[in-house]
Amino acid sequence: MMPLERFHPAVAAWFRRQFPAGPTEAQARAWPAILDGRSTLIAAPTGSGKTLAAFLAAIDGLVHQAVAGRLEDATQVVYVSPLKALSNDIQVNLQSPLAGIRDELHALGLGDLPDIRTLVRTGDTPAKDRAAMVRRPPHILVTTPESLYILLTSESGRAMLRTTRAVIVDEIHAVIDDRRGSHLALSLERLEALAAEARAAGATGAGARPSDVPAGRSPAPPLIRIGCSATQRPIEEAARFLVGAGGLEPDGAPRCAIVDTGHARDLDLRIEVPRSPLQAVMSNEVWEEVYDRLAALIQEHRTTLVFVNTRRLAERLSRQLSDRLGEERVTAHHGSMSRAHRLDAEQPAGCAPWWPPPHWSSASTSARSTWSARSARRARSPLCCSASGGPGTRWAASRWGVSFL
Repeated sequence: MMPLERFHPAVAAWFRRQFPAGPTEAQARAWPAILDGRSTLIAAPTGSGKTLAAFLAAIDGLVHQAVAGRLEDATQVVYVSPLKALSNDIQVNLQSPLAGIRDELHALGLGDLPDIRTLVRTGDTPAKDRAAMVRRPPHILVTTPESLYILLTSESGRAMLRTTRAVIVDEIHAVIDDRRGSHLALSLERLEALAAEARAAGATGAGARPSDVPAGRSPAPPLIRIGCSATQRPIEEAARFLVGAGGLEPDGAPRCAIVDTGHARDLDLRIEVPRSPLQAVMSNEVWEEVYDRLAALIQEHRTTLVFVNTRRLAERLSRQLSDRLGEERVTAHHGSMSRAHRLDAEQPAGCAPWWPPPHWSSASTSARSTWSARSARRARSPLCCSASGGPGTRWAASRWGVSFL
């Protein structure tokens, strides 16, 4: 059976219309496992549709419930990303498939269905939005590891999360080897226990009742875990992290479908130095050469990410490149920016919903905490400077011009 044949006709029609070439290898291999209710780890190159593979399977379940008249105001899918900027980007990107699927439902004469709603919950979510989220939970919650922990600690947050049936962990390689990963692993186990407890108590809205499972589907476990990343080695260890101790076989093998389509990409790697001699403290003359060379490289590429060491340097570099390229083509991005300024920098250009205009640049600090190249490719200006080579650096280097200072 072809992967799309298991989706609702509206979901399948939207996908075929949007992607005439059909599913990518990662999607075709991941969907059967996810639709069967199995935890799945997807390792595939950037641009292969990993995140869409995870989300579309979840959206399909919500569409089936809406058509059957059982879609309640309950959170069923939790998306966790270690990158706060990526969380906002994902929430925006979800609007396109949801709107397209809604149009397909109208075409099938199913227009009077409740909307599938998504909301973001991070550290800078306004208090009024948090309160509204508790009163009317979203079907898809987009959050970060830290915010997930806070939600699991509060009574209102636990009440919202108890109906969760699937959790998507994006950029899993960014947390698997540090304290944030240990913290997230604990939160996933707490979420697992909460969902299992709610299921045992007969909680509604979790989509796990046998009568709620569409024809051809296997009943879903209390929590389906889906991990996505372009770089996972050794991949078996990443799978063990995803499923947790309770998801291991007696021999230690993870009870998890592993979809590995490779992650190697061609790189054009060069090391460039200024013409003037380098010293312990760089003179203004040397800095001017660096700025001029960066400006020249930016003109040769569609999008440029520049990773630097400090937020101060990100701001200074952004100013210097703005003088050379124009303020509308350069932006800084780091954790000390206000929420309004940061979200403004992450907004897509009006002329292109997925790609920025030519010669785009941005200056940013730690990619691990505040920025991802996925946000950069949608952002308003064409340059990004970031203070550390965090998640996204490897593939960004393969796709656009990337500089390290």
